[in-house]
Amino acid sequence: MKILVVGSGGREHALAWKLAQSERVQVVYVAPGNGGTARDPRLVNLAITDLHALADFATKEHIAVTVVGPETPLAGGIVNLFRARGLKVFGPTKEAAQLESSKDFAKAFMKRHGIPTAEYETFSDAAAAHAYVDAKGAPIVIKADGLAAGKGVVVAMTLDEAHQAVDHMLSDNRFGDAGARIVIEEFLAGEEASFIVMCDGKNVLPLATSQDHKRLLDNDQGPNTGGMGAYSPAPIVTPAMHARVMREIINPTIQGMAKDGIPFSGFLYAGLMIDAAGNPKTLEFNCRMGDPETQPIMARLKTDLVGVMEHAVNGTLDAVGLEWDRRTAVGVVLAAAGYPDNPAKGAVIDGIPADTPESVTFHAGTAEVDGNLVTSGGRVLCVVGLGDSVKMAQKQAYETVEKIHFDGMQYRRDIGWRGLKH
Repeated sequence: MKILVVGSGGREHALAWKLAQSERVQVVYVAPGNGGTARDPRLVNLAITDLHALADFATKEHIAVTVVGPETPLAGGIVNLFRARGLKVFGPTKEAAQLESSKDFAKAFMKRHGIPTAEYETFSDAAAAHAYVDAKGAPIVIKADGLAAGKGVVVAMTLDEAHQAVDHMLSDNRFGDAGARIVIEEFLAGEEASFIVMCDGKNVLPLATSQDHKRLLDNDQGPNTGGMGAYSPAPIVTPAMHARVMREIINPTIQGMAKDGIPFSGFLYAGLMIDAAGNPKTLEFNCRMGDPETQPIMARLKTDLVGVMEHAVNGTLDAVGLEWDRRTAVGVVLAAAGYPDNPAKGAVIDGIPADTPESVTFHAGTAEVDGNLVTSGGRVLCVVGLGDSVKMAQKQAYETVEKIHFDGMQYRRDIGWRGLKH
């Protein structure tokens, strides 16, 4: 079998790495891939990003299944295009991907279907938005309506910050069309968790739970990022909480999408906030695996992912179960100097050790230049350590991190800290 993974980040490296472990796979193509996928003998990078050219390639090479990693091709309709050409592809249609590509669509959907989430209003007029902020007070959350690469959310702790965020998005056009409309919502306090499931349009298969670390610096300080690390499983999602999230959030979402005539297939990621009383609310939906959550989740998956993907594209996910490594996985992101605002590129990366059963290094913003591995993006690597407890997995991850070097390398030293408290 030949498989195609679309994307170039750490999430795609982890998916391709896992798919390539199947004995039934001849080759996994990654389009466009990165320096890590280039160095793996079981993976082949493809310098193709145009969606029509990818469909041509999948047809010509008889690709068995295409797995789409990032949100941009999904919002651009890659699934519609592949399906129209009779190709097997795992991901939501352009219409279903609005759960992520439009915050306003997602909030209106949740309101309509009674899915617990923060109260909100949508604005395209700056004066009205400022008035709403003044009426509600801080803390308050300002979100660009469209896709802004994980950076279109400001959790404003003061009124000044909130007004500034409104101006950046609506008046200064900081995010272009993505910020031409904004969603302003109530601030939710609590502990976050990432709840990711696979869907085939009607059946739902939950993946292992995880928790992301959004802030740049230790103790959740500094600016929001795309994610500085993650660990799995997340102890806050107890078996009782898991059942409740499935009942109150995931199942109503899948049923609601089907009822609205937009059946959802693909990875569905519900970002949850669980308050002190143990009530879960939906912060956001993503229509894809999380990054960096995918890396620790894939490191723990024991089941052959190829078989799971076949069931997923054939609408038979109810026929499959997943087996997980009982160990905890902690993934630490190594970011470039200047990340998140102005990541430096071109620094040479040294010292990445060979993978072991306890440690795997996934690449994201890396490229091969003249035989050297160099930084080419904000989040450069994600080092995953596995161990019998959060503490042991942390120790394993950070021992590996200490062997790796590139100029300006920055990372958090406390990934998994909330897991130590439970």
